[in-house]
Amino acid sequence: MAILNIEKYGSKILRQKSKHVDKITKDIKLLAKDMVETMYFAKGVGLAAPQVGQLLRFCVIDVSQDQKSPIVMINPEIVFGEDKKILNEGCLSIPEFYEKVKRFDKVIANYTDLDGSKKEVKAQGVLAVAIQHEVDHLDAKLFIDYLPDFKRKVIEKEIKRKKKAGNW
Repeated sequence: MAILNIEKYGSKILRQKSKHVDKITKDIKLLAKDMVETMYFAKGVGLAAPQVGQLLRFCVIDVSQDQKSPIVMINPEIVFGEDKKILNEGCLSIPEFYEKVKRFDKVIANYTDLDGSKKEVKAQGVLAVAIQHEVDHLDAKLFIDYLPDFKRKVIEKEIKRKKKAGNW
């Protein structure tokens, strides 16, 4: 297993839609393991394939305290959402920035697991937010896209400053 490079804000791949995974290969399984390891190393609760440079429609999520319950979601689709709430959200591709985002507190999502089995997850709270966040990555959307223009522009300006200073 390996720690993968996480694409940061400004990388073109983060703004491209992911491709449907047609077949679960050994390479997909290895990438999933590496993504889980990378997510834990980076102290995140979710990681989507585009964030590690792969335009594939899958993600890994683990919101457990012990980091021993990863979920690998291949071709995830949110089919239901309700009870919007505002929570603080961050992203491994936009490190050090956290903002309040309005998301569904409850979702139902369908996906395929690494064994090829069709699954449904009913999620609430942090898991529901993580699923929405990661599915957004697969659709080329970032959490800052939900912010008012002035807040997003402040973050973008700070990122430009960090890049110029070599801190990005």
